[in-house]
Amino acid sequence: MLERTVTIGSTHGLHARPAKLFSQAVGASGLPVTITKTGGKPVNAASILGVISLGINHGDEVTLATEGDNAETVLDTLVDLLLTDHDE
Repeated sequence: MLERTVTIGSTHGLHARPAKLFSQAVGASGLPVTITKTGGKPVNAASILGVISLGINHGDEVTLATEGDNAETVLDTLVDLLLTDHDE
């Protein structure tokens, strides 16, 4: 299992629009990915409702975890999405 920890870049956190972009990217990857807010429980990162339910704000740290073919590439792409400020 590969993991990456990243700090959220969107000014208003993972609200509907950036959560949708992120969840869609996870779904398109074809890999099972979980996202965990520091101190919380992991949720399916392909579930927009699961992601939004974590209440992730700007500057929060989250950990992504996955395994499978191209796991490194998938995590690189997802980390870039989370680092980007989608509220500009």
